[in-house]
Amino acid sequence: MDEETAVEAAMRLKSDAEDAKSDPAVQEEWIRQSNLIYGGLGAAGLVVVQPFLTTSPLDLTATICVVAFAVSIPLLAALLVLNRQEAFRRQVSKSRLVSVAKAIAEGSAFVGMTAAFWHISPIAGITFLVVGFFAVGVHSAGYTKLEYDGSFRSRFRRSTRRPPAE
Repeated sequence: MDEETAVEAAMRLKSDAEDAKSDPAVQEEWIRQSNLIYGGLGAAGLVVVQPFLTTSPLDLTATICVVAFAVSIPLLAALLVLNRQEAFRRQVSKSRLVSVAKAIAEGSAFVGMTAAFWHISPIAGITFLVVGFFAVGVHSAGYTKLEYDGSFRSRFRRSTRRPPAE
């Protein structure tokens, strides 16, 4: 593949991705997935932090865990509430502040979980950290393969007919 063909293919892919971002079906799926992520991380944070509420003083890993979840839990709760509004409006927010909050909430939850595992065992912490990054790669590779193949846009067309009621 020559450079011109590669640039043309990249531009076409970028255009398809931009079109998909504005597709209501895609946005609804992003909202559903976000609800799963934010709810799961928030619940995990509450469970993980609970034992540290009555323990004092905390060692370094426990302190990192508690502080990280002190950052993520309120943000995750706010993002869950925002997702309800997004679902009601059938579109995702395009706010830069929301994008920053998502990154901080998810990142600090990951730090909190890593610190919690590290508190139990340094080997468990390192394992969680390495496998966590591997999992992001697995998700990215799978998502890219599913969404950015030759039939990319055809899968986002919504049927205007509703299935018959049973």
